[in-house]
Amino acid sequence: MTERKKINLPYLFQKAQAKEPISWLTCYDYPTAYLQDQAGVEMILVGDSLGMTMLGFDSTLPVTMDDMIRHASAVRRGAPTAFVVGDMPYMTYQPGNEIAVKNAGRFMAEAGCDAIKLEGGAAMAPRIQAIVDAGIPAIGHLGLTPQSVAALGGFRLQGKSADMAKKIADDAKALEKAGAFAILLELVPDRLCKMITERAENCIIMSLGSGPDAHGQLLIYHDMFGLYPKFKPKMAKVFGNAGEVILNGLKQYVSEVKSVTFPAPENWFGMPDEEFDELKKILK
Repeated sequence: MTERKKINLPYLFQKAQAKEPISWLTCYDYPTAYLQDQAGVEMILVGDSLGMTMLGFDSTLPVTMDDMIRHASAVRRGAPTAFVVGDMPYMTYQPGNEIAVKNAGRFMAEAGCDAIKLEGGAAMAPRIQAIVDAGIPAIGHLGLTPQSVAALGGFRLQGKSADMAKKIADDAKALEKAGAFAILLELVPDRLCKMITERAENCIIMSLGSGPDAHGQLLIYHDMFGLYPKFKPKMAKVFGNAGEVILNGLKQYVSEVKSVTFPAPENWFGMPDEEFDELKKILK
């Protein structure tokens, strides 16, 4: 890949205006971030989904700001040119504007993020506005919002009825008016996503399982490579079953250790005979 310039907001808006889809992936560590940057991925989300994919929790709720800062910092070092977004964890913004701005600022100052993302509709518009007023680019998140999954009745399609679809559309407009430069629509009907995208005036709409008509697409990295065996969502395409490759390699390693076929001579280091003879004399 030829060297590219740092991805910034004007670049993203130019892509959206030209109807050139934006690529967005989750990432949580340095080596994966390096590969995504080299592949030309334009946006990277350091998602609180790391609570499940990296830390083994059953939900995103236990994730802390310190967890997010540590992982976001690693991603930033691995992906110097991608547009890196820090995901605000549960209860780091809901209680009030002041705490929201403070925690959003940590992503920028401590991890070098380019923007933050938070979940919620019109009720969270004041948080978006306060963060944007503090000079921090903000992304909204509507539809299936994992931090509220219990209230939504589980991991399921949102906005199937006309009334619920209207609420999501109204929430999107409220977030846009509050200053969100982008909104992620997760698991909403494709036609609703298209309608919201067409209605957006100064806001980039991104899709996660919400159809092809947004300004770009987000996928969970671990889903696309078979690295999270607990859950295989319909919206994720498996681009390569790395999980199976790794598992087979691990099984082979265990087998070779037990059969003493690993390590082989090329896997260790020797010592000159004269030095070893001298060592034996010294040890006597």
